[in-house]
Amino acid sequence: MLSVQVCFICSVLLVAWSMSALLTKTGHGMLVEGHPQHEHWGRRLMASAPDNETEEKNCTAPAIHEFPDDLFTNDERKSGAVLLHILAALYMFLALAITCDDYFVTSLEKICEKLDLSEDVAGATFMAAGSSAPELFASVIGVFITHGDVGVGTIVGSAVFNILCIIGVCGIFAGQVVVLTWWSVFRDSFYYILAVVALIAFIYDDKIVWWESLVLVLMYVGYILVMKFNSSMQRFFSGKGNKNVANGNAAASSEMEDVKPSKAYSRGSVVMVDEIMNASPPKFRFPEAGLRIMVTSHFGPKTRLRMASRLIITERQKLVQAANGVETQMVDGKVEIENGNVPEDKPSEAEENETVSPFHIPRGIGSKFKWLISWPLLLLLFFTVPNCGKPRWEKYFMLSFILSTVWIAVFSYLMVWMVTIIGFTLGIPDVIMGITFLAAGTSVPDCIASLIVARQGLGDMAVSNTIGSNVFDILVGLGVPWALQTMCVDYGSEVMINSRGLVYSVVLLLGSVALTVSGIHLNKWRLDVKLGVYVLVLYAVFLCFSIMIEYNVFTFVNLPMCLDE
Repeated sequence: MLSVQVCFICSVLLVAWSMSALLTKTGHGMLVEGHPQHEHWGRRLMASAPDNETEEKNCTAPAIHEFPDDLFTNDERKSGAVLLHILAALYMFLALAITCDDYFVTSLEKICEKLDLSEDVAGATFMAAGSSAPELFASVIGVFITHGDVGVGTIVGSAVFNILCIIGVCGIFAGQVVVLTWWSVFRDSFYYILAVVALIAFIYDDKIVWWESLVLVLMYVGYILVMKFNSSMQRFFSGKGNKNVANGNAAASSEMEDVKPSKAYSRGSVVMVDEIMNASPPKFRFPEAGLRIMVTSHFGPKTRLRMASRLIITERQKLVQAANGVETQMVDGKVEIENGNVPEDKPSEAEENETVSPFHIPRGIGSKFKWLISWPLLLLLFFTVPNCGKPRWEKYFMLSFILSTVWIAVFSYLMVWMVTIIGFTLGIPDVIMGITFLAAGTSVPDCIASLIVARQGLGDMAVSNTIGSNVFDILVGLGVPWALQTMCVDYGSEVMINSRGLVYSVVLLLGSVALTVSGIHLNKWRLDVKLGVYVLVLYAVFLCFSIMIEYNVFTFVNLPMCLDE
């Protein structure tokens, strides 16, 4: 799926650039040569000053000067060198994806195990940090290095991308109608709307003070408590009829809707596998029934996810065997033992570990091409970060966590640097680059993963996770860097929000969440093609309005960007 991801990210950049060029031609350009006296931006931008006094500029200093000097001049970049910067930015997206998935998330899982955290709390804290690390570090760079809005723009854009684009893609390409669990969508959406309303209130005056950042962080503590008591709250709001199926498992619900556990087991943590084996239709053998039991709410989210993936692998192998003319009856014992027990698990794990090794060439042309592109990254990470997913390095999980965090920070810095240069060269404001290119680059891998899960009927899990990770993005991705700046680095200072248009973009974000949840409700909590098209249209509308707002089409919100210092 690497080529699909690259094409999608580049197409988003192309749309942003095309709209930028179109708006510039219509007199809404956001680049100014030198220090001109133009006043066609809707109001007088610079008061007249005597010649012997320093004049205020009628443009904002570009963030490109906060980074080291580029190897190319602006004219050389416009002549084609900007393509090298686009390739470098895409490569940083790949580097972040590899570092997060193979090292950072693995170390977080080990930390959760050692701290003995419950699954819900771990998912709301460390696991959310694993999936949102690029956005968090982009925000840190925006606050402490560029002093601009690229970090806020990335988080807002990524939030909209997660809500609209991922749900839209899953709805259109899932290939089936997925019934969503109302509680998980309602819980995350309600808290998310609270977070967005708080963000609007705080950035409305274009500055963030210490108590505002503290409120965002404390709201996230509240979200962790909500997740901690999730089961009790679900029973309270749903009434006595506690469903046997977890949030994230539409596939399991469809297979188990005829299976009613007896009262003796309804309140316990164990359900008899015999009930599933004897369910008709169909009649399952013990390993299959066991897998289906382990994707219910009697087990933790991590176990459910793993068993769901094993169930998918089992069914896929059966389909492959059927396509090859192999009778399932003839290989009954082998198939079930391989897919239900440990013997198959070890080779598959070994094979999975080998595929990400710089010393093992994978099978398949596509896999070989991706491995070849990723080889420098794989080699660098192999020698600098211990892979705590392997038994020999398991005890070094804290070292793996620290080193992978360092690499994520380095790659994020390079990524924001490249994106800033691209935006400056193409005349696209930092906020727009954050909302479009950076947001797509950091969120597309999650989109592809969600699509794969949704195609197996587990779209509920994908939808709930995307909304939940957005709560982390808003409250921690913005709250923590702001809190560090205003309370630790420089107590009592303020973080300035340069773009007035960002307030409108966040209001559009709030509207997109409300419209999406309303659409899901009106569609009877079903994820289908109709809902997918609806939210993708919403995403296109959001992008167009955000870009036009930043270009002062509707009202004056931004000064143009200075082209020369």
